[in-house]
Amino acid sequence: MRLDRKKEHIENYLKSDYKGETLFDDIYIENNALPEVDLDDIDTSMKFLGKDISFPLMINAITGGGEELADINEDLARLAKIFNIPMAVGSQTIAIEKEECRSSFEIVRDIIGMDNIVIGNVSANAPIENFLEVSKMINADAMQVHLNVAQELFMEEGDRNFKGIKENISKFLEVYDKPIIVKEVGFGISKKVAMELKDIGVKYIDVAGAGGTNFIEIEDIRNFSSDYSDLYEWGIPTAKALIECRDISDDIFLVSSGGIKTSQDIIKSLIIGGNLTAISGEILLYLMHGGFDAAKDYVDSLIKKTKILMVLLGKKNISELRTVEYRVTGYLKELINP
Repeated sequence: MRLDRKKEHIENYLKSDYKGETLFDDIYIENNALPEVDLDDIDTSMKFLGKDISFPLMINAITGGGEELADINEDLARLAKIFNIPMAVGSQTIAIEKEECRSSFEIVRDIIGMDNIVIGNVSANAPIENFLEVSKMINADAMQVHLNVAQELFMEEGDRNFKGIKENISKFLEVYDKPIIVKEVGFGISKKVAMELKDIGVKYIDVAGAGGTNFIEIEDIRNFSSDYSDLYEWGIPTAKALIECRDISDDIFLVSSGGIKTSQDIIKSLIIGGNLTAISGEILLYLMHGGFDAAKDYVDSLIKKTKILMVLLGKKNISELRTVEYRVTGYLKELINP
C-alpha cells in the first residue's frame, strides 16, 4: 500500500492545480543603481554541513521506492551532482518495509558520491532503530525528520494519534551524532513550534510553508469519497514562517521551502532569514514534463538570475546578501504585526 501511495502522490501532484500564497510578493527589496559589483565576481557558494556547496539551494525530499521512483531519484541526484547542491531523499520508511526498495535511495549516494551532501528522511515518530538504519543506508550527512500531521489527517489510512512526537525527536537527538533537520511537509512551522523545537535541542528547521506542494489536495484527489477543497488554503505562508522563526534566534539554521520557484523567491528567502532554500515540486514538474534537460536548464536559469539580482542589490556573496534591507507590505505585514 505504501509503495502504491508514493506513486499516487507523484501522479496527483502533477494533477494538482491549487495555488497557495507564499507571501513573498509582500517582501519589497530595492534596486541599487550604483552596485560597484562585477557579475563575474558574484560568489554563490557557501558551507553547509561542513561541506562546500556551489549555490544555496537543496533539492528537497520528493520520493523513493519502486523502479519508476528510482528513475526520478537518479535524475535528481544527477542534477545535484552537476550543480554541487545538496539533495534530500523522500521518506525511507518504504525501504525498511521492502528490501527491494532500498536501491531507489542508495542510488542517490552512488551518483552524488561522498564529497557531496545527501540527506535522509523519515517520519518524526519513526522508531529509533528505523531512523538509524535509513541514515546508514545512504551514508547520510544529516537526517530530515518530517512533521506531516495535516497530510496524515487527510489520508484515509493515515495516522490519527500524534502524541509523543516531540519526545521522539528528543530521542533522535540523543542517539544521533549528525545534524537533524526537522521539517514540515508544506503547512509551515510556526514561531511557537520552532521555539519548542529549539528548547529540546533542534538546531536545523525547514519551515516548509504553505504555497507549494499541497498534501491536502493530493490526498483529496486520492479519495473519491471526500471533498476537502475548502481546506486547501490551510497553512502558514512561507514568508511568514521564515520571518517569525528567524526572530527566535540567529543560531537556528533555517531552510526556506514551500513554493520556492523563482530566483526572487531564493533571494528574498535569504534576505529575510533563510540560511538555505529548497525546492521539490517545481523541479519535479520540469523533470516529468520536459525531461532531465528541462530540469537542468531550470536550475541553471535560477542560478544565473540569482547572480543578476545580487548585482542589482550590490552584493557579491551570500553573506553580504543577508544584510540587504527590506520592507514588509500588504497582508504579510498584517500577519506579523497584528
